[in-house]
Amino acid sequence: MKKRVNYLLLGSVILLSLFGLLMIYSASNIWAEYKFNDPFKFIKNQGLFFLVGLVLMNIVSKIDYQIYLKRSNTLFIGCLVLLVLVLIPGIGTVRNGSRSWFGIGSFGIQPSEFTKLALIIFTSKYLVNNERNLSDIKKGVLPILGITLFTFGLIMLQPDFGTGMILVMTIIGLLFVGGVDFKFFLKLGAIGFAGIVGLIIAAPYRLKRILSFLDPWQDPLGSGFQIIQSLYAIGPGGLLGYGFGNSRQKHFYLPEPQTDFIFSIISEEFGFLGVIIISTLFLIIIYQGFKIARQANDLFGKYLAFGITFGLAFQTVLNLSVVVGLIPVTGVTLPFVSYGGSSLLITMIGIGILLNISRYER
Repeated sequence: MKKRVNYLLLGSVILLSLFGLLMIYSASNIWAEYKFNDPFKFIKNQGLFFLVGLVLMNIVSKIDYQIYLKRSNTLFIGCLVLLVLVLIPGIGTVRNGSRSWFGIGSFGIQPSEFTKLALIIFTSKYLVNNERNLSDIKKGVLPILGITLFTFGLIMLQPDFGTGMILVMTIIGLLFVGGVDFKFFLKLGAIGFAGIVGLIIAAPYRLKRILSFLDPWQDPLGSGFQIIQSLYAIGPGGLLGYGFGNSRQKHFYLPEPQTDFIFSIISEEFGFLGVIIISTLFLIIIYQGFKIARQANDLFGKYLAFGITFGLAFQTVLNLSVVVGLIPVTGVTLPFVSYGGSSLLITMIGIGILLNISRYER
């Protein structure tokens, strides 16, 4: 028997997204007027994606999630094809040094964002079908890890380390709740650390990010510039901030503040109160997501709800950790809030799936 919609989850998502639109305008209007002679450039683009996202979320929330169990292979293979196509010059578009976009006029779509959800669906089905084999690392775990690392490799060819890391960590989280031996994750962590070191050695700009994270003032006008300006925005915010629209760092100090570092502008304009409000909305969404996973009617629903929620939670923590200087810059957006149409669309589709699973929960 179907239950009513989880209005607490739905309302929190809409409130957070609307606040995100407000802050995208505040953070970007100076830059947009200077570059495009239109202070509403970014909010108009994001607003369109928000409306499309609402429609898609509503449609997906009414589609029985069991259909993804049947279509998981098709969805995942389709996303892999898109990941290959985006690497081809003339098809994929280069933005900020990464060939990870399909350009459609002034809009851009990132196939890697859709791949994250497709791989969660695929892995959820895999865990259901291989429940008895998960105690056997070679037979039950290595196949899905190999698929995950292959997908990670395609994303790294763009390159997009932040999205790739979210994808890998989400699948590891799914394997953990699936019952894989914890000792395996310790070994996997050691291998992953060695791999990260290798990636840093292969691309010197990543080493600069690490060094700027450890001591951003060592190169204040270069690799450490962004994190320093972010801290300058967060520090003076105080309890109530400077007020909406009164950020100083958005005046060409903090580069493209409407994207990865929008939380810095929120802290500057709304202070500690704004931080508490945003954090509370995220906690409600994440708590409701895990609650839906725990009460799901079947194993596939449990894995699917957990994967979507864990991926969202990990991306949120990753973004906030970068903004406050806890970890190096990764280029990951803040879900629902940062400027980025692909991220907003796929996150709202994920919420639509959660809403549907919640209607069938025990």
